[in-house]
Amino acid sequence: MDRLDPHATYGSTDPMIDGGQGSVAGGAPAGAFNPWRYRDEAGVVDADLVGYKVEATDGGIGKIDSASHEVGGSYLVVDTGPWIFGKKVMLPAGTVNQVDHDDRKVYVDRGKDQIKAAPEYDETSHSDPSYRDTLGGYYDETYGNVPPGTAR
Repeated sequence: MDRLDPHATYGSTDPMIDGGQGSVAGGAPAGAFNPWRYRDEAGVVDADLVGYKVEATDGGIGKIDSASHEVGGSYLVVDTGPWIFGKKVMLPAGTVNQVDHDDRKVYVDRGKDQIKAAPEYDETSHSDPSYRDTLGGYYDETYGNVPPGTAR
């Protein structure tokens, strides 16, 4: 099964493509990462992902407890089981690389350490704009070749 490399450049940044926006895998213009939108090629298509296993780039992290298909605010909540002592993590939709509906697995383009270091999930804060900004910013920093915390 092929997965996109989060450190590779996909598509084109030619400003004359897509109405001057450029194009990259996932439909993000000119390489921008949109944490709250599923990538077009991920294969989500409004599927009910609850119960699917989640695979990071370096192994399984748990099962999906809930999923949102909210326009501009989609995410997964993953029950990590014993991996992080029974905690749940919230993964923005943009981290979903591919969905295998036959095996009921969702592949994300982040490693276990990146996910474990993300801002802590609290069931009461998932819709809080401040939490979403913090979480989206964290995953935006972990995207691409730029190490987290490095100025762009």
